[in-house]
Amino acid sequence: MSEINEIKAFIEPELKTFESYFKKAVKTKVALLDIVTNYIIRRKGKQIRPMLVFLSAKLNGQINEST
Repeated sequence: MSEINEIKAFIEPELKTFESYFKKAVKTKVALLDIVTNYIIRRKGKQIRPMLVFLSAKLNGQINEST
């Protein structure tokens, strides 16, 4: 298991919830824009910031909706 996967294991449920919320938030009726945002979402590079936020929140208490 890679180190990043070991780290993600602590916050896996929260990341899944975030991903679902993020997909809904960037959904658009403009076809080309929707294609571009779907490509960005699949790249997974955008998970670093949410991971850091969730890990910080968990370290200092708990992860909640406002996190």
